[in-house]
Amino acid sequence: MKKIGILTGGADCPGLNSVIRAVVRKAMLEGYVVTGIKNGWNGLIENDMRILDLRLTSGILDRGGTILGTSRIIPPLDKDKEKAISENFERSGIDALIAVGGEDTLKIALSLHNNYGLPVVGVPKSIDNALSGTDYAFGFDTAVNIATECIDRLHTTAESHHRIIVIEVMGRYTGWIALQAGIAGGADIILVPEYKVNIENVCDFLRSHHSRGRSFSIIVVSEGVTVDGYNEAQKEGSTYKHRIGNAGELIATLIEEKTGYETRVSVLGHIQRGGTPTAHDRIIGTRFGVKAVDLVKENKFGKMVSLHDGKIRYVDIKEAVSKHKAIDEDLYKMAQTFSS
Repeated sequence: MKKIGILTGGADCPGLNSVIRAVVRKAMLEGYVVTGIKNGWNGLIENDMRILDLRLTSGILDRGGTILGTSRIIPPLDKDKEKAISENFERSGIDALIAVGGEDTLKIALSLHNNYGLPVVGVPKSIDNALSGTDYAFGFDTAVNIATECIDRLHTTAESHHRIIVIEVMGRYTGWIALQAGIAGGADIILVPEYKVNIENVCDFLRSHHSRGRSFSIIVVSEGVTVDGYNEAQKEGSTYKHRIGNAGELIATLIEEKTGYETRVSVLGHIQRGGTPTAHDRIIGTRFGVKAVDLVKENKFGKMVSLHDGKIRYVDIKEAVSKHKAIDEDLYKMAQTFSS
């Protein structure tokens, strides 16, 4: 009887429990036993595991987060931790591992596969849809829907108070959430990490907007954008010292100083990660979980489940973590139609 281990690593996101549920259901149909590894890679370092069954995974499809818990470990792991994971994996009697996570989790999985022959299958999780090798990862659709709802709500405040509101969303390396939520929420300006922000151009647009009688504007910005002339290269102690996580504050401050327009910032942060997953994310997570067990059954290790053109496929984990997936250029160009 084959024994499959499953862990969820990195930051939490909606849809993780749908993957766990699907892996358990599919594995049991194949006659396998499933071991849940607690708190990501820490569970294999600390030997913290438990058997999962239908009872423990019943009723979790609509729950956010992960019933296994998670932890953020930044690769590369030191050699002692890698060795501990390999040894505990061997002692556990687990025949194959399904690692569910984003870039960091999958980089660790790839290293363990290459260095210790760990039989691992990856499942992509990415709030900001930054993983290559798959059209979409679960968690992204829920984040876009949450961000869109927040933009809708902030529209009324912006209009009532005749303000500019800068809304900062997740997206350290890519602007997928900002782009799609910005379009869906009717944002006037969308700023993404793929393009440096020219703050003078932003202010010129806002002045033009106001001159046409529009007394408020909505700007959606990814947390990872850099503002030309005001980025992380500035000296320590500068008024506009820029780092990941305060891009919205920086842009709002500059706009108010340069235009005199009352400007406020709203950072959505971890709100985008929490709560009930959308139907779309539940379905993708379920499909990914079933396919992961199929790959284990076929002994296709070092692979990651992926979605291409609506079909569930797989790619090498190496391909998935080799680069960040930039936004759709055609979609970005289309969004510029509403920023002129």
